[in-house]
Parts: sequence; C-alpha cells; structure tokens
Amino acid sequence: MKKKILFVVTSHDKKGSTGEDTGYYLGEVSHPWEVLHKAGYEIDFVSPKGGTPPVDGFDLKDPVNKEFWENKEYKNKIDHSMTPSQVNPKEYSTIFYAGGHGAMWDFADNKELADIASKIYENGGIVAGVCHGPAGLVNIKLNNGKYLVDGKKINAFTNEEESEVKLTNVVPFLLEDKLKERGAKFEKSGLWQNHVVTDQRVITGQNPQSAKSVGEAIVKELKK
Repeated sequence: MKKKILFVVTSHDKKGSTGEDTGYYLGEVSHPWEVLHKAGYEIDFVSPKGGTPPVDGFDLKDPVNKEFWENKEYKNKIDHSMTPSQVNPKEYSTIFYAGGHGAMWDFADNKELADIASKIYENGGIVAGVCHGPAGLVNIKLNNGKYLVDGKKINAFTNEEESEVKLTNVVPFLLEDKLKERGAKFEKSGLWQNHVVTDQRVITGQNPQSAKSVGEAIVKELKK
C-alpha cells in the first residue's frame, strides 16, 4: 500500500479589499492530480477551514481540469476537504500546497498545517508546492529550529509575475521576498516559464505552467 498524498487548498475567496474572487487554482490541483493519480497514488484534501474550498482559474476547456472536475470520487473529496485537525500526518508520504492567490492569505500563518508538513518531512516525506502554494512553506520549522526552506533551492510565484498581474500591493506579502528572508536560495525563470526545483525532498514550482512538472517531480522523488 503506497502512502497517500495530501493536497492543501486555500479556504480564502477574496483578493484583499479588491472584491475580486479567488481560491485554489484549478489547474494547479488537476495537473499534479492527474500525474499522481495515474501513478497509483491516493490523494486526500485539506483546507484551513475544511469543507468546500473556493475555486479560481475555472477553465473546463483544459481537458485535465475537465477530467478532474468530472471525476465523482475526487470532486466529492475536494468538496468535502478535511480540516487540519482531522489529518494524521503518519498516513502521508507527501504534502503538496496548491496555489491560487487565496493561499497568500491563509497558508503562511496556519500553524496546524505547518505542523503537519514538518511531521511529514521529518518522517522522511516530501513537502511540495506550486505558484502561491509555497506560501505554506514560509513558516514551517524543523526539529532543529531552522526554517524548512533555509539553505534550500526554492521556487515560487515571482515578484515579476506578481507585478505582471498587478497584485503587488494587494497580497499581504511578496512570496519571493518572504522565502528569501527565511534563507531560501530562490531560483526563477522568466514570466510564465515552467520551472521546478527539487532540493532535499522539497519540490517547488514557479507558476501554473509548472503544475504538471511538480507532479512528475513528486513521482520521481517518491520512487527513490
């Protein structure tokens, strides 16, 4: 029995005070899900508030999004996401933080999620994230008192990409800057380029374009 994979999705549905809707970015769930599901892994979902998380980037012209959305088992799972208190970290080989702008408001300061992630990691598991998902990594601390990202190559939505979508002054912090503050060796490519980095069981991708590659990198790491 392969150990399960835990996907973390945001419960936050508004971009600051703009009134614009946000949530988890569908493609950043569906594309890694497709890769991991096909590789035979079972996936569970958790969100800060549990229940049905808000969705963004809702594009069913993307065949992978459509496949995920119409998969009754997984649509039911994500619509009934667990709360952090319902998660047993011992059941999971990997925790993956999906992006979407909502993650910037409710991932970083969620101590329960950070605790789950540090337990999975200290247990020899993988911590992964894509786009704004690595907001969940900024406050994860290990048993040695160090930040998880300290000294590791990390990748996430860049300052340039945040500027390009005109949300630099809307998000509560800039993800690239915060990861660097925590000691991450931040890597990046140009706007909307697929860029994934793996360093000591931490796997991170830059943007929605990197979502599938993060899934592939998780499978590769799990096979080691």
